[in-house]
Amino acid sequence: MARIFDVIEYPNEMNDEIVHRFPEEGIGDFRIGSQVIVRESQSAVFFRDGNALDVFKAGRHTIATANIPMLIDFIGKAFNDRTPFPAEVYFVSKKEFANKKWGTSQPILVETPGKGLGYLFIQGFGTFSFQVKDPQQFVTQIVGATGSYRTSEIEERLKTMLVSKLTDVLGEFSNTTQSLASKLSGMNEELGAAVRAKGKDDFEAIGLTLKTFYIGSLKPSTKSAQELRDAGLLDPSIYAQLQAADAMREAANNQSGGAGLTAGIGAGMGIGNLMGQALQGGMTGGAASGGGAASGGTKIPDIMTPEEAAQVMKVTEEDIMSAIQDGSLKAKKVGKAFRISKENLEAFMNS
Repeated sequence: MARIFDVIEYPNEMNDEIVHRFPEEGIGDFRIGSQVIVRESQSAVFFRDGNALDVFKAGRHTIATANIPMLIDFIGKAFNDRTPFPAEVYFVSKKEFANKKWGTSQPILVETPGKGLGYLFIQGFGTFSFQVKDPQQFVTQIVGATGSYRTSEIEERLKTMLVSKLTDVLGEFSNTTQSLASKLSGMNEELGAAVRAKGKDDFEAIGLTLKTFYIGSLKPSTKSAQELRDAGLLDPSIYAQLQAADAMREAANNQSGGAGLTAGIGAGMGIGNLMGQALQGGMTGGAASGGGAASGGTKIPDIMTPEEAAQVMKVTEEDIMSAIQDGSLKAKKVGKAFRISKENLEAFMNS
């Protein structure tokens, strides 16, 4: 004979459990007059034949046709109050599930038109928290007939939603921020608020509320120019310049044989000439119109600081200083600072 439940309750803290079905398996035999006890941190959804008939808040509730009017349609007037009927109750936690971790398993690709290489790979991680807002909707859409539903069963879905929203937000910010990469560390709160706003509707669509979204770290990833090129995102001429810059750094750090920077580049399969040609290719159009220009149409100043020369050559200021110190790039020292003429820089690029 089936067990008849006169008291339906789930006295558990539900620390990592969002929903618990009573009974966990099969159908419970309840009857008019049975007591449903719901704790302060819970809600309870009453189901019969796959239909949600009512949601109980905290307190002691008596199953009756008065508080669940639809029961009369299922039980019928021919049954008396002591006749059992099959049903189930889903206890739903109302607590906030906090400190859930999210992270970018793959770097987010952000387009940065006219800035840097035109693309930026960004990685990040942080925490988020959520809470059940609509118990009936969450049980109906997500849980189904599962006996116990834990946070681990939905976390991946929520993380995917959040990273998708973060990708959208970064794309929007890259179009309005002059230098997204340099400002990332100071935009965590602003970006987090934008993700919360974008994620609100998606969470509510499954009966949840996104309570918090915190960014612990957000920074450009170590994705290389080669990977950008392989993905078809990097112009070949820019790639050639980056290769040349890498060769310059390696040559500047080369301690064998006492060779200078120019000799190091020469040993690097002529990459120095490749860089000069790549840059000169961008200068040709400017020269034809009466003024030398760097790649992209930027005019080369007559006199430059090492930082400005580095920008023209698309290398680091340290690379320029290494070339000055080994004599391969001629510069004038004024006080403690160096100044480089346009003629000397062009001669160095073509050496």
